[in-house]
Amino acid sequence: MPVCLLLSPIPTYIRKALAEVHPDVTARYYGCGLVVPECLEGCRLLDLGCGSGRDCYMLSQLVGENGHITGVDMTENQLEVARKFIDYHMQKFGFKKPNVNFVQGYIEALREAGLEEKSYDVVISNCVLNLSPDKASVLQEAYHVLKDGGELYFSDIYSNARISESLRANKVLWGECLSGALWWEDLGRLAAEVGFSMPRLVTASIVSVGNEELQRLLGDYKFVSATYRLFKLPKNWEKKRCLVMYDGNITGSEEKLEFDAQYTFEVNEVMEVDGDVASILKNSRFSEEFTFHSQASTACCAKPKVMPVNPFELVEQLGSSDVLSSTGGCCGPQESCCM
Repeated sequence: MPVCLLLSPIPTYIRKALAEVHPDVTARYYGCGLVVPECLEGCRLLDLGCGSGRDCYMLSQLVGENGHITGVDMTENQLEVARKFIDYHMQKFGFKKPNVNFVQGYIEALREAGLEEKSYDVVISNCVLNLSPDKASVLQEAYHVLKDGGELYFSDIYSNARISESLRANKVLWGECLSGALWWEDLGRLAAEVGFSMPRLVTASIVSVGNEELQRLLGDYKFVSATYRLFKLPKNWEKKRCLVMYDGNITGSEEKLEFDAQYTFEVNEVMEVDGDVASILKNSRFSEEFTFHSQASTACCAKPKVMPVNPFELVEQLGSSDVLSSTGGCCGPQESCCM
């Protein structure tokens, strides 16, 4: 069974959007799970490793006719399938002009593929980073093509320690999305070097190797699948704690916005946020979704949960019973995914 990076129930509005995708596109889609951030209407999105374009066509409905989706993939055969159905989907969605395009290229060289700097509000990827031998370049390129205030929202496999070079050279382990996994602590270091904000951990689940021979090779290494969000924020912005109130206008999050593992914003409830989150909310696409108050404006407010930044500790704290199997690789047939 392939690694599935989304285990919670898929919201109804996303299920409906997926149902509108042409069956031939879905049949050729080899990804697993979903990576769908909130507040996408009117946004420009970039999907790293888009394959046949299933998620791009689903997301094109969420951003609407005034938004845009670009899918990038290195496999031309997959892109041929994706491009074949552009007109079909635009007619089905009732859009006068296409809001989707597909580009052949490498995620380590987005600008070489013709993608312009500061042109996207959100970049997403699902189990793609671990398959790249140059993860720093992937983050760097994503940073360059994001607008100021933009977000990299992605799920991937992470390890509890830095993987040895001998294991990284093992093609079987690499194909299983294991030996290419980033040590979770290295993500914070790479993000800081590139210029991103501190990674915000959204969710995590244990990954079970599910193969005795591979487990023997891996020894004491452990793995989780985790979703993070990174933001491109102003360099000299003052990070000051403040009070915020979520207005409830985001599609699919009308009652509450589950921003990350630490912060869940209930509608019309005043909550105290730290300087990092305050900076994110004020400088990103979320700025119009919140009312901001000075720290002294009210004594009564909700407090965030105290949650670990270590995804392995998060799994323990949540008492997660979700165990994912890595056997079969992270890019298995669509029908075996968590749907």
